[in-house]
Amino acid sequence: MDIFNDQRVVLTLDAGGTNFVFSAIKAGSEIANPIVLPSNANNIDTCLNTIITGFQEISNLILPEKPVAISFAFPGPADYKQGIIGDLINLPSFRGGVALGPMLEEIFGLPTFINNDGDLFAYGEAIGGMLPKLNADLRKNHIPKQYHNLFGITLGTGFGGGIIHNNQILDGDNSAGGEIWLMRDFKHTQLLVEESVSIRAVQRVYAEESGDSTLRSPQHIYHIAIGKEDGNKMAALMAFEELALMVGEALANAVTLIDAPVVIGGGISGAADLILPTVVKHLNGTIENLKGEKIPRLVSKVYNMDDTASYSEFLNWKTQTIQVPFSERRVSYSAEKKLVVGLSHLGTSKAICLGAYAFALANIDQKIREKVNL
Repeated sequence: MDIFNDQRVVLTLDAGGTNFVFSAIKAGSEIANPIVLPSNANNIDTCLNTIITGFQEISNLILPEKPVAISFAFPGPADYKQGIIGDLINLPSFRGGVALGPMLEEIFGLPTFINNDGDLFAYGEAIGGMLPKLNADLRKNHIPKQYHNLFGITLGTGFGGGIIHNNQILDGDNSAGGEIWLMRDFKHTQLLVEESVSIRAVQRVYAEESGDSTLRSPQHIYHIAIGKEDGNKMAALMAFEELALMVGEALANAVTLIDAPVVIGGGISGAADLILPTVVKHLNGTIENLKGEKIPRLVSKVYNMDDTASYSEFLNWKTQTIQVPFSERRVSYSAEKKLVVGLSHLGTSKAICLGAYAFALANIDQKIREKVNL
């Protein structure tokens, strides 16, 4: 599926707790200026009417183009396959199950697809971001290796995740795949890891280490850490160091099962220079058995795609020729197992929208194929 030459139009929505941002995508790019409306999260009827109004306005804005689907990210818990939203934290009026997808299908007469933002972020990066860049670099360097899986995480208000397997979203049997935020905190083992990987975590650690109770933004704390603004530099560095360590351990558990490159997005990823080195170091660390023997934390060695020296080393693959037993034939073999961790190549919001666009078209095409084969 070449989505960048596909002329079909899909309506999209970026649903936040404060604002809803509506847009339309064609051939992988926005074709209209986004429409921003307040989410009205505290009143279910007003909130739903806002969603209807937003899609109506963006539809009018792109006339005479006719959309083929609606596709967007919406917070969970949810039954994404049926388009039913559960009890949300950021949108408190959603309680008891809200059939958002079926509602939009009835009103607009369009197939409607809803997904988790972490899933769509990873999907967008797998289709048009980090994963194509990674594979193109391998081909450019004449390395006979291609990657087909990707794990995406977002660092922001919370800790989101999404798994892509062979260019498909691995959302699980209960629409609950990739929920990395629920892993156990590496330091505070009674807590979920999101308590240490979020905006509030950076703020909390800085306040604890500095004794400064002023509520500062992560960007302000980052500027203190790099010496751009006044404050407790050591406390600021510790705030990002602790977050990076928790991300590293959570990713170690995830990558052990998935064996895939990792792409990172979200607002806090703007502090990547303070986060990525610690994450990669932890992933390349060790774990012990009962004998005290140190074993590599992961089967694969991990490299930083955004560090020139590290990425150059990744692109230097060593191969050897070995003899086939009981044969004259020799085969080429590489004993190296490698993965990379890198930043979003599209930007988080753009990756989510691209993922939503591609997901809608893939599902429409699949239904067409199924009808043809009946």
